[in-house]
Amino acid sequence: MGFVPFAPERAPIDRAALVAALEEANLPSLVAVLYQLTGDRRWLADPYRPTRSRGMEDNDPGGFPPEIRAEIRAAAADAVCAWADGAPVAVPAPTGETLAGIMSVAVGEDVPLEYAEMTAEDMGFAPVAVRRAPEGAPRAIVIGAGVSGMLASIRLAEAGIDHVVLEKNADVGGTWLENAYPGAGVDTPSHLYSYSFAPRDWTTHFGKRDEVWEYLRAVADRHDLRERIRFGTEVVAATWADGRWTVRTTTGEELTAEVVITATGQLNRPKIPPIPGLDRFRGPLFHTAEWPADLDLTGKRVVVIGTGASAMQVVPAVAERVAHLTVFQRSPQWVAPNEVYFSPVPGGARYLVENVPFYRLWYRTRLAWNTNDRVHPGLQKDPAWEHPERSVNALNDGHRRVFTRYLEAELAGRPDLVAKALPDYPPFGKRMLLDNGWFAALRREDVTLLTEAVAEVTETGVRGADGTEVEADVVVLATGFHTHRVLWPIEVRGRSGRRIDEVWGPEDAHAHLGITVPDFPNLFLTCGPGTVLGHGGSYITIAECQVRYIVDLLVTMAERGIGTVEVRPEVEADYVRRHDEAHEAMIWTHPGMRNWYRNAAGRVVSALPWRIVDYWRMTREPDLRDYRAEPAFQSAQLSSQSPYVS
Repeated sequence: MGFVPFAPERAPIDRAALVAALEEANLPSLVAVLYQLTGDRRWLADPYRPTRSRGMEDNDPGGFPPEIRAEIRAAAADAVCAWADGAPVAVPAPTGETLAGIMSVAVGEDVPLEYAEMTAEDMGFAPVAVRRAPEGAPRAIVIGAGVSGMLASIRLAEAGIDHVVLEKNADVGGTWLENAYPGAGVDTPSHLYSYSFAPRDWTTHFGKRDEVWEYLRAVADRHDLRERIRFGTEVVAATWADGRWTVRTTTGEELTAEVVITATGQLNRPKIPPIPGLDRFRGPLFHTAEWPADLDLTGKRVVVIGTGASAMQVVPAVAERVAHLTVFQRSPQWVAPNEVYFSPVPGGARYLVENVPFYRLWYRTRLAWNTNDRVHPGLQKDPAWEHPERSVNALNDGHRRVFTRYLEAELAGRPDLVAKALPDYPPFGKRMLLDNGWFAALRREDVTLLTEAVAEVTETGVRGADGTEVEADVVVLATGFHTHRVLWPIEVRGRSGRRIDEVWGPEDAHAHLGITVPDFPNLFLTCGPGTVLGHGGSYITIAECQVRYIVDLLVTMAERGIGTVEVRPEVEADYVRRHDEAHEAMIWTHPGMRNWYRNAAGRVVSALPWRIVDYWRMTREPDLRDYRAEPAFQSAQLSSQSPYVS
């Protein structure tokens, strides 16, 4: 099946409304739009080439002087109105060198040609053809209805592959349903934390939990996902035998299918540290992922244990309401400035996104360029670098200076806080966090930052390792998740009968492409080991790569009469070797570094070592030579006899 080139829908344009909205335009994005609409190459040359900026501002002037800004806006108004009146688009679907050239102008720096193909697909200029599976395609059970599980169901349905989704919760959304703590939200720009095929009129630059969950629910409605999801159905086991998987739920129900796709995520099971006395505390004590819906913190003495991403969102969100807030910090975090974290998207900018052809696409592409792979070179260890104790190379050291100056400016006059909050490890050694009012909260008189470990929870509070006693009415555990225990607590048994956690060990998961494991035929993982983005970007991009790979492989199996595929051990071993070698050259294995990407032995289990464009290419098309394949006759026989529920 072929594809139709991207063609924006024409709609009437109110010129006065357009002109007003253009005052809030991201001008580098607008220049790219102008070229596409008109084909006039002068828009790709000086004086219309913007200087590079962070790319998140709606009214980014692009470094243009006032007269050039006015000229660009006026020309855009003419071009958009002409398009609305029926004028043809001069460059409707740029690809290859043409697209790379426009990108270079839009982002203010040279873009390598290797990014053009991936970007063309993301922008819809070169959509992937939808392949339909013939009759007899293997049936699938998808475990989880979060971001990846929803995506898997959408793509499986498009391919005509029969499937069911099992979800332990009462609705879709996964982590965005479960994590409803104050301040919860994404640290990825909203227009990137979206499926490429499902844009949204985002009201904030960084979506907060309620808007993200609303978005996912809307996508589920649009694609009729609830018809294929069994809610309140938690999987406890999956066993391979006789060419199919048998999946058992907490109720004892058993379902069978030839394929299992897991979409359980890595931020799924709260991690409760073994702190003595957790069961003795008289007041509310809970993990951030289990925040009580009816909890009122007004006038309460609150202790937050942890200073990771969740704590950094919770603390500023509740600091003004509580009587006193004490934060126990195990290690400080690097924090990047962000001027638009809480800013609503202006009405004019939202108008442009919804009404101007190509504008949304170029705005998203600029965000992707600025937040995806640009930092990756700065995360590589330079063996000749003279200051490995503070950074890994010269570029990384430059980042350290920038972030240090920002921290010192935000905490000016508080040398005590600077000493506590300034990390002693290289920036990006843990996932960078965005300043959402964190430093301002630390400066408050009713907020105390303690740098000692927690020794014990008492009946009335928390005792630090240095003997500090803190009285508390509420204790919040911002202590992360069991990121290394992939698929846990589901008992997954493969061809040999061994459990997958026996194959991996307690926290050393590995998989070819993070997707498939020897001895576990027709089992495919999303958000598997080594696929979390540590250097930036949106996980949804990775999920789309993985699901495309999986569904493409299933369609190929159906076309070729293959019932079972199992990745060859030597293929997986080679991938894992290259994965580990890449990490040994990266910041996350810096000596003495502690982060949730690494297991106790120091191996990076969670994070992706590759650039996003590299992983996109690796998962571009499955290679059957990587698999041992078995014919489908046995599976087909079983399928004709066995419904999903056995």
